[in-house]
Amino acid sequence: MNLLSMKDVSKVYTERVLLDDVTFGIGTDDRIGVIGINGTGKSTLLKIVAGLVEADSGEIVKGKNVVVTYLPQMPEFERDYTLYEYVVSENIKRLSPADEYEAKRLEAEIGGEAKKILGKLGFADITAKIGSFSGGQKKKAALAACLLAKTDILLLDEPTNHLDNAMTEWLQLYLEKYRGAIVMVTHDRYFLDLVCNRIVEVDKGKLYSYETNYEGFLEKKAERIASALSTQDKHANILRKEIAWMRRGARARTTKQKAHIARYEALRDEKQVELDRDIEIKAVSSRLGKKTIEINGVSKSYGDRVLIKDFTYNFLRDDRVGILGPNGCGKSTLVKMIMGSVKPDAGFVEIGDTVVVGYYAQEAESMNDDQRVIDYIKDTAEYIRTDDGYVSASQMCELFLFDKTMQYQPIGKLSGGEKRRLYLCKVLMEAPNVLILDEPTNDLDISTLQILEDYLDSFPGIVAAVSHDRYFLDRIGKRMLTFDGNGGIHLYNGNYTEFFLEYSEGIDGSINKSGEERSADKDGATGAVADKGTADWKVRPQVLKFTYKEQKEYETIEEDISRQEGRKVRLEQEMADNPTDFVKLAELSKEKEECEREIDRLMERYIYLEEKAEKIKAGS
Repeated sequence: MNLLSMKDVSKVYTERVLLDDVTFGIGTDDRIGVIGINGTGKSTLLKIVAGLVEADSGEIVKGKNVVVTYLPQMPEFERDYTLYEYVVSENIKRLSPADEYEAKRLEAEIGGEAKKILGKLGFADITAKIGSFSGGQKKKAALAACLLAKTDILLLDEPTNHLDNAMTEWLQLYLEKYRGAIVMVTHDRYFLDLVCNRIVEVDKGKLYSYETNYEGFLEKKAERIASALSTQDKHANILRKEIAWMRRGARARTTKQKAHIARYEALRDEKQVELDRDIEIKAVSSRLGKKTIEINGVSKSYGDRVLIKDFTYNFLRDDRVGILGPNGCGKSTLVKMIMGSVKPDAGFVEIGDTVVVGYYAQEAESMNDDQRVIDYIKDTAEYIRTDDGYVSASQMCELFLFDKTMQYQPIGKLSGGEKRRLYLCKVLMEAPNVLILDEPTNDLDISTLQILEDYLDSFPGIVAAVSHDRYFLDRIGKRMLTFDGNGGIHLYNGNYTEFFLEYSEGIDGSINKSGEERSADKDGATGAVADKGTADWKVRPQVLKFTYKEQKEYETIEEDISRQEGRKVRLEQEMADNPTDFVKLAELSKEKEECEREIDRLMERYIYLEEKAEKIKAGS
């Protein structure tokens, strides 16, 4: 069933065409992920659907009783509610109770679920005033109110921003079971892959819709571009022949010849396929000596709250470290101690003489809105030297999606996401040999993240990244430093997914799935302890084995798959037996789809367990 449809909709902001004569629809079972470069109109599309922004032209039709709920990127609050009052009152307001008695009944009905959602999003005190909250806490409060809403279309603009890894995993599972259509803008690629059944790409004013998840989108987009290029090549061959014909000249202007001329003009004026810029620049850095960054027994508390306790870690010259932990545990504090802007209560940080740190801070850097984009980069350097020669400020801008036209625009015309992309470009233009990235994935779009990841592949120095983006951590991280919430920081040798699969909590890093303490904790280690004056650590061997839960699952999973396959056969037979009962057919079809999804899930799990069993056998 179609809940909302847009036809021939256009929207221009200043001189920028965001939506150009686009058509878009939302059905009852849609889980739509909206992607695209920052500043291309993703948030504008959501605001038009929500009725908060008017299109310049086109037709928008919404079902009479269709309810739409919208989570903005930066929520604003009319009153200084307590957290609980806000979440509950927002939903009571939407339900329009007839009198005070009905309002109290509704509060009793939804209050328990509200507390549960707030707990999952990390709120311990539901009586706290929203006015005292940080921007991230306000976003989570608004998210809680939206998730509680009974709505037909749920619009979420960057729902995973400000969520730690555990919260993101919970939200992912929550939305997988959500009843109603979902349209979300997010840069979390695992989230898009696991939650969405449709990807809509906003690109150069057009919408491209793909009935698939993120992985399928990558394949189908590649096919679309290849097909468009193939058609363009064929048309180019025809055009060459038409040009030759035109040059020979027509002896008489017959109707047929006029049609021939019209065909030539149509081919000549045909819009060319616009490809994303594919500029390769080898990562640059200054020379890094033997001594890098040595963290020696640092501790930090605020009042009674212990964030970091006796932590020691020495970075290797090619280290790739992800920094994990729940919100407020001290990740940014650790980064700021390395940068020298926060002093430890005990211990010290030593920085090698050759270390040049490029720091991408979580807080937005102030920019002069009147300054041109290219001049902002040139203030850092006009050229940087690489193994392949010199790279200019303009080339670096092009790599990070600022074309020649945008480079000469004032910064004030950029969107918030584009400004963050420009800031990242400036950090890399400093030619650092140590990159410290504090939540880079909060504000950068997928295209920019892909460029950054490719750039880091050839970066010859140290990379340390605080991030909740699981894909990004898997892509760039070789080791994880995990905060346990009690002041301890632990080293895990592996990427995020390997870490998450091994530890049931997924974030605190202190207990594994079988309930045993980590080997590092048994020895009292709080990180990678290095010999003084060196960049080596003592790495403890890890024994690969099934957890108790995995062993039990491995023993029964083939039977589970067989049972689901039998269920699918029975459902198909029942559908064949009831060809004219459309209500029954709809129910059976839905049940069959659920069954197929469960078979897919079990098969993926079976492959993982089989591969792990083979590795265990090979290592024994």
